[in-house]
Amino acid sequence: MKTTAFIRKPAKKNDTDSLATIYFRLRDGKKDIKAASELTINPNHWSSDKQGYKDRVALVSEEKKLALSNEVQNILNLITQNYTADADSEWLSSIIDKYHHPNRYKTEEEIAAESKPNLLELFADFLIKHKLSEVRKKNFRVVQRALARYELYVRTTHPKQKDFILDVDIVTPDTLRDMWDFFQNEYQYFELYPSIYEAIPEKRTPQPRSKNTLIDCFSRIRTFFIWCFDNKQTANRPFDNFPIEECTYGTPYYITLEERDRAFNADLSATPQLAIQRDIFIFQTLIGCRVSDLYRMTKLNVVNEAIEYIPKKTKEGNPVTVRVPLNDKAKEILQRYNDHNTKLLPFISEQKYNDAIKKIFKLAKIDRIVTILDPLTHNEIKRPLYEVASSHLARRTFIGNIYKKVKDPNLVSALSGHKEGSKAFNRYRDIDEEMKKDLVKLLD
Repeated sequence: MKTTAFIRKPAKKNDTDSLATIYFRLRDGKKDIKAASELTINPNHWSSDKQGYKDRVALVSEEKKLALSNEVQNILNLITQNYTADADSEWLSSIIDKYHHPNRYKTEEEIAAESKPNLLELFADFLIKHKLSEVRKKNFRVVQRALARYELYVRTTHPKQKDFILDVDIVTPDTLRDMWDFFQNEYQYFELYPSIYEAIPEKRTPQPRSKNTLIDCFSRIRTFFIWCFDNKQTANRPFDNFPIEECTYGTPYYITLEERDRAFNADLSATPQLAIQRDIFIFQTLIGCRVSDLYRMTKLNVVNEAIEYIPKKTKEGNPVTVRVPLNDKAKEILQRYNDHNTKLLPFISEQKYNDAIKKIFKLAKIDRIVTILDPLTHNEIKRPLYEVASSHLARRTFIGNIYKKVKDPNLVSALSGHKEGSKAFNRYRDIDEEMKKDLVKLLD
């Protein structure tokens, strides 16, 4: 027996207004029955493979895409769970109608008991009503999709919980531990239960999550529960008995000015595209911004021989304009691309940029061994710089080399855009061997 969703109505290529009804089809041997639902979608946005929206539909919010995927999957599950050998088109229509209008089939007592929104519905409400920057909203949506997949996972793997729905009132520390296990092993479940990921996909194949990533995810779930409690959506506080550890980070490593100049002066004429990305990396080491801020910059960010920008990470709440004067190297790089379009520099995708940085380091023979903390095992491991180099290394290089010379966190953070008291910035106090030697000499 197989159930699928499909549409019948086509649309012209640039038509984004037409709507098509989503139909459901059940096939079992010679049986082939179909019935219409009340769900609709623009035909040009429909993906028969994903049973919902195509991945790259810019005009539709992630919440709307996720909501439709959930609804289609819920109806497919309902059909599968209630299927009997004598099912026909009338039966299929009634099952779909029961999904859209459940109260028609319930007693008044059942209606009253189920009127409260479930956890995922509250989470969607939280994303609308709670003040979050766009960056944080994006991170919370990742957790939202993972929670939706957890719900489907429980329905799929627990025979007695085929109707399982997350409810903020009944989530316990044991539920959170089970969620933790799911989040930690989701990269394995991707292969074991592909239907879950067809219903609620990610752009990238799930990878093992590090402990720090899991801590970040559950810190966001805790924020959501605190919001529910403060807004009287629940009296349940499961995190009171589910402590979350602090994230653990290794000491930040960065390249020296000599290594930076070695990359800047490396002969990359045989690979002109790498030469361009080398210039962008060196420029980033000279202004110290995050890659997300760098990629948003245009020529308008150059003001009186300085770069001015508001860091995206702190844009909401307490926005501060960061101003970094341009030195001669930075001006030279900008001059090379003066005829480029309105973007400050010829950027490529972040992933390709990171790949290019590793290749540049290898060609420039920047192979010093550094000690890093393995994100999965939290064990110390040794790696050559060209294997671990990334765009964030540019920011660390800017901060580390300036902090090494001025040793004044207030001055450095004014250039880096770190918030006052930032834990990330405080880690830079431990990074310089020469500073340690200077301190020890005070004992002579």
